[in-house]
Amino acid sequence: MKLTVTTPLAIVVDADDVTHLRAEDETGAFGILTGHADFLTALAVSVVSWRNGQGAEHHVAVHGGMLEVRGGSTIAIATREAVPGDDLHRLESEVVVRFRRQLAEETAARKDAQRLYLAAIHQICHFLRPGRSPARPGPRIVGEPEGLEE
Repeated sequence: MKLTVTTPLAIVVDADDVTHLRAEDETGAFGILTGHADFLTALAVSVVSWRNGQGAEHHVAVHGGMLEVRGGSTIAIATREAVPGDDLHRLESEVVVRFRRQLAEETAARKDAQRLYLAAIHQICHFLRPGRSPARPGPRIVGEPEGLEE
């Protein structure tokens, strides 16, 4: 099988002699052999492993992404970030931990942005509510001439 792993900036892996691939999505780990049915799934932050025709094992850490199997002979992975390496322990202990930490930070930032957005919508709805009394003028600033209040 042919395996291609791409990021927005580069082709990270381009292997032609893949005999077996192991990846992980939200439902768990799965394997792909030659002749696999067409398949599309969203990958988790994980390490994708494969064996070539000589039996050598290779790995690439992926920051999520999409995996597609076409025609039982082509596997394409598109991901935001990928780090190839033959040292599985280093990939799992350093890279995947870093990817997961980044994902948690991005999720927290999205939640904070969503919270601010909802608070702004709530305030707008409050001020546009029918029958609401007009805004009272704020406190006068010391030294401000009289008659300039809104």
